[in-house]
This record gives sequence, structure tokens and C-alpha cells, in this order.
Amino acid sequence: MPEEKILKKQKLGFQWETEDPFLFSVHHKDAYPSGNEEQGPSTSLEGRNLGEDFIVKDGFRMYHGKTVPGFPAHPHKGFETVTIVLEGLVDHFDSTGAKGRYGNGDVQWLTTGKGCLHTEMFPLVHKDKDNPLELFQIWLNLASKDKSADPEYKMLWAEDIPVIESADASGRKTVVRLISGKLLGTNSLEPTNASWAKDPNHHVGISLLHMEPGAVFVLPAVSGTMNRNLYFYEGETIGIEGTTIQAYHRVKLAGDQDIEITNGGRAAYLLLLEGEPIGEPVAQYGPFVMTSQQELQEAFSEYRRTQFGGWPWGRLDPVNERDAGRFAQHGNGKIEKK
Repeated sequence: MPEEKILKKQKLGFQWETEDPFLFSVHHKDAYPSGNEEQGPSTSLEGRNLGEDFIVKDGFRMYHGKTVPGFPAHPHKGFETVTIVLEGLVDHFDSTGAKGRYGNGDVQWLTTGKGCLHTEMFPLVHKDKDNPLELFQIWLNLASKDKSADPEYKMLWAEDIPVIESADASGRKTVVRLISGKLLGTNSLEPTNASWAKDPNHHVGISLLHMEPGAVFVLPAVSGTMNRNLYFYEGETIGIEGTTIQAYHRVKLAGDQDIEITNGGRAAYLLLLEGEPIGEPVAQYGPFVMTSQQELQEAFSEYRRTQFGGWPWGRLDPVNERDAGRFAQHGNGKIEKK
């Protein structure tokens, strides 16, 4: 019966509700104009609440950035960020001495572990055309034993991420970008070493689905103990086991049953988050996620005392050179270029 497969429906807000092992998910989509000499918007920023600019004005937000949009240096501890950039670029700098630029299909998987400072700035590198940006950031919890892990990040470059094409009986296609997990016999790239997703028995799945109009796709049964949520963020309607779901809704689904999804008359775009719950207490205050209030207090004390290693980059909102291209420079000196 449909009610046995659809466990909950919910309209999406700015921050999307998630379930263990996930903590948070947000979808940023901004129509940035051409860039100026500082790689910020080549338009007036007058009338904005710079530093806390989360209201769309002229098609975009500056977030916490004052010159370049984005998120200047801020701390994280006890969890992971998975940043999926569909369009546009992100500049990364952190307290381990690592930096990079990624985007246009790349994914950064960052284990913050015992604590780090990092930035996520959105450089507007094109001076002669617009700089649209679209990305997801997903927060994935760490098990308590891994909250003391050394910070580590890994790049999943767009060229290497598995893409699965599935056609239904009528030939209509669903294309799946597999960020984490296993689907239809295909395995994703490996996450970082301390990640809850590292163990395949945890069934952590992160996928982006693009369904052609009228396409039918079946999510296979995985586990009766997992949490499975489908976020329908763009399109018209989809049908799940005979129930019509409007765009911009979250659907919690049974994890131990095959789920047939039938798209409506427009292309549909969906994010799938699923995994076995960690099942530990969550004590969270902003960017600190521990298992008790005492651990939270200790985390704040440690941050005040050590700044998680300090900030080696001078300014709190650094960006790379305009022509830097896509690259990752890790704290150990290893450099990847794309």
C-alpha cells in the first residue's frame, strides 16, 4: 500500500529537514552577475545587510560575505560537510593550510573531526558574463569515536563521479549522479577515512536524480532500519506508488521496499539522502556537534583556547587568483589539478 512506502511528506523550507545520520541540508541557487576586480558582484551592494545577507535581492545573496559572496572563516567540529556544486565555483581555505577551488559538478567531502576553521567563498571569476551558482551542502554526523579524528578533505572531481543512466520500458531516461553508496550495481567513490559512509554496511547514499518527463524509475529496497528521504526540489509533480507529490517537498520513504517513482510532465530534479542511523545522542550548537552538553562546552573552550590551530591566511575571506582553475592543495602539500 502507498502509506506503507510513504512515511511522511513535508514542504521544503530554506533549510531542509534531515534524519540521522544526516544533520542538515541546504540548496543554494543564486543568479550572480559578472564579477568585478575583487571577484565580487559588479553591481551596487547598497541596501544589503552585509555580513548577514540571506534575503534574495537582484537575484542573489551575499550570505556572510561583504566583498565576495560566501562564508568567511568559521569553525566546525564533530561532523562532515558534503558540498555538491552543480554550477559555479567555490574557493576553500582551512586551518590545516589547505586550499582549493572546485565547482561545475565537483564535490568536496570534508571531515571536520576534532575541529577546523574553513571558508567557502563564491568567486565571480567571469568579468564579461554572469556567474550563476547552484550547490547543495549536506551535514553528515560522525560517530562519537570519530569526532576526534584529524580534519581531512577529499575531492570527488566531476569527471570521476559515477553517472548511471536508466531507461524505463518506454525509453524515458533517469540519470543518477552517485555521490555516495551503491546503486544498480555501481559503487560511488570513497569518502574520507573517518566518515560514517566509509563502511558499506551503513548504507549511506547520496544521489542526484534527473528524470525526463514521464520517466519511471525504481529505487531498490536496501534496509528496514535505514532512514531514506527524497527531496523533490525542481519540477512539476512526481507519482510514488500512486500518490502525487508536488515539487519542493520532502518524502520520507520505507528503506526495505522497492519504490517506483513516475515523473510528471516536466523534467524533475531530486536529491536522495539515505543511511543507517548512528543512533547516538546529538548535542548541537551551530557548527559544533557532539553527544552531550558537557562535550559542547569543552568544544567551545577548546576553540577559544586554540582556534583549532589558528588561521594562516591573513584575511578571513580569501579567494584564489581569478585564473586559478580547479585544484586542491592539501595540508600535507599534495596538489591535485583539473
